[in-house]
Amino acid sequence: MLTTALTSVCLLSAGVMGYAIQRGATCTVVAVTEILDTRRFGRLLAMLEASLWVLAVILGLKMLGLRMPMPQGYASTGLTVAGAALLGIGAAVNRACVFGAIARFGNGEWAYIATPPGFLAGYWLAAHVFPFMTNAPLQQAAPALSLPAWAAATVMAVVAARVAWTVYRTFICGAKFPAGNVGNRKSSPRVTWAARAWHPYSATLVIGVTFITLLTLAGAWTYTDTLADWALERMSAAALRGPLLLALFAGAALGGWTAGRFAPTRPTGTAIGRCTLGGALMGIGSFWIPGGNDGLILTGLPLLWPYAWIAFCTMCVAIAAYQLLSRHVREGQNNRP
Repeated sequence: MLTTALTSVCLLSAGVMGYAIQRGATCTVVAVTEILDTRRFGRLLAMLEASLWVLAVILGLKMLGLRMPMPQGYASTGLTVAGAALLGIGAAVNRACVFGAIARFGNGEWAYIATPPGFLAGYWLAAHVFPFMTNAPLQQAAPALSLPAWAAATVMAVVAARVAWTVYRTFICGAKFPAGNVGNRKSSPRVTWAARAWHPYSATLVIGVTFITLLTLAGAWTYTDTLADWALERMSAAALRGPLLLALFAGAALGGWTAGRFAPTRPTGTAIGRCTLGGALMGIGSFWIPGGNDGLILTGLPLLWPYAWIAFCTMCVAIAAYQLLSRHVREGQNNRP
């Protein structure tokens, strides 16, 4: 049972994570769109770098002889690919992955409050109608925990150098990065560090640090885990996770407000329906894998589970395919006489 002080630290960490997600416009859909439009991989690499931060800390704690409960892995099957494809299609329909939905909520786009209930409904539907359609958990230790000492030392050295460079660039040089296109809103003209959009690498550094804090104090936590607990009626597991979810969204709203990007937008029925449907598709896909893209990035990838790498890559391909097909359809409609 966590003490009041540790609970407060966990809630603060979740809030700061939400703040960083909003400020960095962290979103897999945005990252894939950047690749399609500009052939740049900056945002995608920044998201993967968050996995590297987590891996480095896990390896460091292992070298110090400290143990903590690690999320289990799952078998890699055709259901992994199918679930990841559905996860990607759902994110594309939603126009934001589970990370991006937080960022857009932080902009005041209220329609995205429908994404979590949609995810919950989809996960519940998959779990209760087709409970056998999910991958079995593996009983073996994560591959990352079996890395040789030289590999672990190399990872930690690379991460230490990246952290030093990111901190120097963000806090000393004051490097700026243009606001992401999540929400298509303009940044505030203010130039203070608190007001401007964060470089994606700065945001993922903060996301990684806050996740590691939660991992150390309360176990691995992502907000889709909370929704999954509710869908599976695991209320004891959701006792702390519910408040963490609220803190996450509160932090995102604070991020939008301090950036001058918080502009409440009345949701339309179409937008609510799109976000609900997108969330439901992501929920079904997450049950099949199992895991949402937040869990894949922050737990599956850093632990080097093969299913997580297969799922995340498939998700990105599915988002790209959906976007390219949508563009082709729109172009065909516009070219009609």
